[in-house]
Amino acid sequence: MSYPPTPQITATWVRQIEEVPQAAWDALALPLATPFLEWDWLHNMERSGSAVANAGWQPCHLTLWRGKTLVGAAPMYLKGHSYGEFVFDHQWADLADRLGVNYYPKLLGMSPFTPAEGYRFLIAPDEDEAVITRAMVEAIDGFCVRNDISGCHFLYVDPAWRERMTALGFSQWLHHSYIWQNQGFQDFGDYLNIFNANQRRNIKRERKSVTTAGLRMEAIAGEAITHALCDRMYDYYADTCDKFGWWGSKYLTRKFFNLIHHNYRHRMVLFAAFGEDDHDPVGMSFCLTKGDRLYGRYWGSKADLNHLHFNACYYAPIEWGIANGIQIFDPGAGGRHKKRRGFPATPNHSLHRFYEPRLQTLLVRYIQEVNGLEQREMDAINADLPLKGR
Repeated sequence: MSYPPTPQITATWVRQIEEVPQAAWDALALPLATPFLEWDWLHNMERSGSAVANAGWQPCHLTLWRGKTLVGAAPMYLKGHSYGEFVFDHQWADLADRLGVNYYPKLLGMSPFTPAEGYRFLIAPDEDEAVITRAMVEAIDGFCVRNDISGCHFLYVDPAWRERMTALGFSQWLHHSYIWQNQGFQDFGDYLNIFNANQRRNIKRERKSVTTAGLRMEAIAGEAITHALCDRMYDYYADTCDKFGWWGSKYLTRKFFNLIHHNYRHRMVLFAAFGEDDHDPVGMSFCLTKGDRLYGRYWGSKADLNHLHFNACYYAPIEWGIANGIQIFDPGAGGRHKKRRGFPATPNHSLHRFYEPRLQTLLVRYIQEVNGLEQREMDAINADLPLKGR
């Protein structure tokens, strides 16, 4: 389906990213801070059977072309449910049901299963961003109206892009993640010094417990990552998900982990705990890095070893991050353990537009009240961080 939203520009919706040449897509994606909108990452999601129609993630990517040149792109999905998003809109779905409105399918813009800030339209640097953005929004509006799509939602959006989209009529919904920021640390000791005395002792004790158990932590990055380690990472990921039953969020297939070894390990860092076997770790976390950012994604272990989770998912990545110029470390979803280790509640936003008038009216009327409640929760969390002077 193609139509021209503005002169000389054609909008095309594609059902799989491999319909778009990788070089053309990555010319727009590689300059961005986030690694999660690059062609290989998204293609691996589809090729592995992780983000596909049968899983409730029908790829429906928007592309804008000036002749044969790709000038804009947006990875998007038609969703038949709200799983794998980590922005919980079930209350909107329940409200739609009470109003007799079909909430699903909805049109979603995000990197699948990835609650990390940075989503935005991909726009060629020599194009007028405002013009291309408006053209893409017009294409999205037309698509949703013609196909009776209830709403369009963008999750974990880039802050600068959010302002432009708000001006075009999208409503902001405030959420929070737990984000570590490098405060000019030169080493792990500098990081420890931000805490009160009691928490410094706790972190030192938790780090020591791994050594006492006969384990050593090792960061393995890029070409040093073997296929066997990626395969083992899937085992640990799947086991961790299975422990949480229905809520385990096991969305990725083993094939996905095999594919990223082939074409994406240049962005990967594994933080592995080794015992007697120097080749098969007893526990491991999986992170991605790009520029001065580090993203924690998954973790698991052979057994429930005391404090190994904290070391593999927080302390080892922070130590590696300080040594490698990382300024921002997003450790992934959840916050139960993170605030005690210097990860303050940090705002992120999603953007929403409903095409059913009653839902849109209620969204606009109440979203600021919802955002105020979220801000108060963030303030309370951050007032309780175990830092010096508190």
